[in-house]
Amino acid sequence: MENETFEGTVKFFNTTKGFGFIQVDDSSEEIFVHVSGLIDEIQEDDRVSFEKTHGRKGMNAINVSLI
Repeated sequence: MENETFEGTVKFFNTTKGFGFIQVDDSSEEIFVHVSGLIDEIQEDDRVSFEKTHGRKGMNAINVSLI
């Protein structure tokens, strides 16, 4: 699963707190994203590509960039 690229839509992102969730395309999965995993600044409804990594509380999106 490492280094595989996924696409999705930013469902929620709180710029003040620096985290949010991405709805993964073709899946009911929502994945956590933290500001430390961003390449580009994101906001709700943005289309993004990302990789997945294991975080402390489950899967996290990393290397998140706008499509």
